[in-house]
Amino acid sequence: MARYWLMKSEPDKYGWERLVADGETVWDGVRNHLAAMNLRAMAVGDLAFLYHSVSDKAVVGVMEITRAGLTDPTDPDGKWATVYVKPVKALPRPVTLAEIKVDPALEGIQLVRLSRLSVAELTLAEWAHILALAET
Repeated sequence: MARYWLMKSEPDKYGWERLVADGETVWDGVRNHLAAMNLRAMAVGDLAFLYHSVSDKAVVGVMEITRAGLTDPTDPDGKWATVYVKPVKALPRPVTLAEIKVDPALEGIQLVRLSRLSVAELTLAEWAHILALAET
């Protein structure tokens, strides 16, 4: 059964446009234990939102996990996890953090509860609700 995720990146460092241009990328450099645990739990075919942090503060696109269960190549000790992702589609309309924070259907979302977490799990209901917001 597929799982759903939200992965943050600063658009200046690695944004949606660059992911589309690259076609696929390794999601490396994550150094938070809960985020790494989430990366380890991912499977090929899982879907993730790309969330532009810092400046845009919005969910902007859908990615697919293409390779999972890997060790981060930027970690010389081999302790940290990574996955590869590819772009699936840009959202018709970005869904902002401000919208998410005031939406009762998203009150338990990890993006809000654990705001510094760079890789968060979403429930199917949260995933579907954000998609619905993006299409309206």
